[in-house]
Amino acid sequence: MGTETNNIKTNNLKINNLKTDNKEKRILITGGATGLGQAIALALSEQYGKNGEKLKVCIADIHEQRGQETLALLTEKGTEAFYQPCDITQDDDVANLVTAIEARWGGVDVVFNNAGVASGGSLSDESIAQWKWIFDINLLGMVRVSKAMLPLFKAQRSGYFVNIASQAGLTPIPYMNSYNAVKAAVVSLSETMKLELAPDNIDVSVVCPSFFKTNLDESMRSDNPAMHKMMARFFKKADMTKEQVAQSICDQVAQKRFLILTHKLGKRAFLMKKLLPTQMYINNMLKQTKAMKRAMERR
Repeated sequence: MGTETNNIKTNNLKINNLKTDNKEKRILITGGATGLGQAIALALSEQYGKNGEKLKVCIADIHEQRGQETLALLTEKGTEAFYQPCDITQDDDVANLVTAIEARWGGVDVVFNNAGVASGGSLSDESIAQWKWIFDINLLGMVRVSKAMLPLFKAQRSGYFVNIASQAGLTPIPYMNSYNAVKAAVVSLSETMKLELAPDNIDVSVVCPSFFKTNLDESMRSDNPAMHKMMARFFKKADMTKEQVAQSICDQVAQKRFLILTHKLGKRAFLMKKLLPTQMYINNMLKQTKAMKRAMERR
């Protein structure tokens, strides 16, 4: 009986480990052509290459030229990869992505729901159109991809969703209304998925990085010029590169952590919010963000 129990435990560990016995991992990264998505792909390639394990990567993105450039970088590292054009706001594109993955791989092991955009502005600044735009991409796009990939996970009785949210979804700051709200929704969605899909041996993590040097500002929308200037300062002052953030994510994904925090200050802010009385936390944040109002009023 003891031997049987040990065998069951061993088998469960093999199933739950990110690295499979056949030394091959099939990974999809949406928004993988640039920025954090590209950095994650390259970090995984480096990690698997060092361990002598085989990695297959699908880069799903709307930017074909950048996607091909990322493929070239992965190929140099010995990683098998392909690019699939995909706009995650389009059902047909997502369906074609599933078809391409099934045809090439027969399934997929890890889905990085990384594709996203940025927005900013006050409650009065941001139009409803801007709210709809960011929710369609950052939340509903993630839902579309997850729903489409779920049957593959269930058929193979295993899978792993890694959803990219933001520190903004945990500890929001003023003048990023729609962005904070959509990232908070991603955190809530991820926790729901974690609880709902666990019985099917499907795991879920949510990643909440703070500001880091990337190209997210390229996609940012805001009707307030001061918001663009403020975000540029935040990105410039960032103390981590996209490569460092990607490595932190990969390290924690290997451990199957649910909530993945990448920045020391972010971890501190989240801990402070959890431990302090609510009003004390709010008062502290009001003091820290007081200067933002003056900056946003300078147009």
